[in-house]
Amino acid sequence: MHKPRIIIAGLNGGTGKTITSLGTTRAWVRKGLSIKPFKKGPDYIDAKWLGLAALKPATNLDPYLLSDEMLRALFRTSVEAYDGALIEGNRGLFDGKDLTGTCSTAELARILDTPVILAMDCTKMTRTAAAIVSGIINFEEGVRIAGVILNRTANDRHRSILRQTIEHYTGVPVLGALPKMRQNPIPERHMGLISDQEYDPDNDPLDTVADLISDNCDVDAMWQAACSASPVPAAPDLWSLVPVAEPAEAPVRIGYVRDAALWFYYEENLQALRHAGAELVELSLLSSDPWPELDALYLGGGFPETLAQRIADNTGIREHIKALAESGLPIYAECGGFMVLSRSLVYQGTEYPMTGVFPVSTHLCERPQGLGYIDATVTLENPYHPTGSIIKGHEFHYSKCVVDEGAEPAFGLQMDRGFGMGSDKDGLVYKNVFASYTHLFALGEPHWAVNLVLAARKRRASRA
Repeated sequence: MHKPRIIIAGLNGGTGKTITSLGTTRAWVRKGLSIKPFKKGPDYIDAKWLGLAALKPATNLDPYLLSDEMLRALFRTSVEAYDGALIEGNRGLFDGKDLTGTCSTAELARILDTPVILAMDCTKMTRTAAAIVSGIINFEEGVRIAGVILNRTANDRHRSILRQTIEHYTGVPVLGALPKMRQNPIPERHMGLISDQEYDPDNDPLDTVADLISDNCDVDAMWQAACSASPVPAAPDLWSLVPVAEPAEAPVRIGYVRDAALWFYYEENLQALRHAGAELVELSLLSSDPWPELDALYLGGGFPETLAQRIADNTGIREHIKALAESGLPIYAECGGFMVLSRSLVYQGTEYPMTGVFPVSTHLCERPQGLGYIDATVTLENPYHPTGSIIKGHEFHYSKCVVDEGAEPAFGLQMDRGFGMGSDKDGLVYKNVFASYTHLFALGEPHWAVNLVLAARKRRASRA
């Protein structure tokens, strides 16, 4: 299989790779190309915006959470129906989790045999840019720099010197030069770009970004760089690597909340649940419409603090979730979903009542309380993760967990890496409820979807 593909990488965070990735993706789409977008790493928000730019859902590619075989299978299966792919890197090109750059964007480029376009912040820099590019192309083997996009350039003279020196000393083509922008077309909050849920769909900022890229970059040359990629590395079909719940039975009904409050879901997590044997039903915390009969419930992440008043006002749904938990319904919650299961949420000086499943409150802080990859040992029996197993995931939260005075909730995860809920603990367990700050990628923890489906089957059998 041959598919044009490119990775947009940077020297570090904030160099312009996200704007370049979004604008290039939308510019290619406007030329009639069907583009599959990917985000390297666990980021939900950039991935969501890439999907909006491509008018197709984005997929995360994470060398920390997935094996090389699973990464190749995920990429090959995901890109098959498209004209090509754009992958946005994260952090600096060679930045990984150790001395050798394990799990870096460069490593992903090697795994997928994909050329790289480098986005460079050129603020107050001229000839030194050539030295940086020269160092990058000679730093590690197996990484091909197919071009450079200059960002935050001052004027035509600045751009001319940069282009001449980079192409003269390195031979790498400069494919575009972006001027300094007075304002980001897509505003930012904590954890990067703000949620697309906060935008009016009739005022799409992505066309503005695409105009910026089209006016200042050679998007046709960028596509030719993508076309220079070798054939896609061989890999098995993705779903042949993912288990199902045996023996086969009628699908169980698993509800999941997806609205403006909770919307952080890897699409592959939902696909894994369907593959394992689930029928998924989309629900909302913000509507008073009654929920259907469920065999299990999945609460993903999001920004519940921005809709805290509406969640608090929706007393019927809050009480219904509490009753479901007390009845023994299997409930799995991640980050924002955990916050909804707390007794209360404290945001900007106001305390909002939540469902009260756990005797804790969550308090939003100005600085991150947990940010990055996690390794955790399962220490308490639960329906979803085998006791003694080690799970991998990631956490992105500005809230902290505060246990109610006198309460002794049960924690099911010992954090070997990461912060969790504090004191090296995460994963609150109550009856068949498991709630944590940890986000999982189902393809990296293949037992999770199967066990959630099996727990739902037990619930259905007991109800019958």
